[in-house]
Amino acid sequence: MQNINDTMKYSRREENTEIKDILIQVFNALQEKGYDPVNQIVGYILSGDPTYITGYNNARNLIRRVDRDELLEELVKSYIANCE
Repeated sequence: MQNINDTMKYSRREENTEIKDILIQVFNALQEKGYDPVNQIVGYILSGDPTYITGYNNARNLIRRVDRDELLEELVKSYIANCE
């Protein structure tokens, strides 16, 4: 048990891997159903409306596990990392 006076460190490293996996699964589900995955994911991030994401392969439930802010953060980090 930790001492109440100690500061707990929060690490999101495992979470980032989960976010990437979720985005890939959602992207693939959208593509398989004939949607433009990029447009649909952007629509979801901007609006918060889960109907932008198909229910196929549980994609809608998967993406709702992650805050939209975290999705956006992960996408920006990935974009910057690929530009360097």
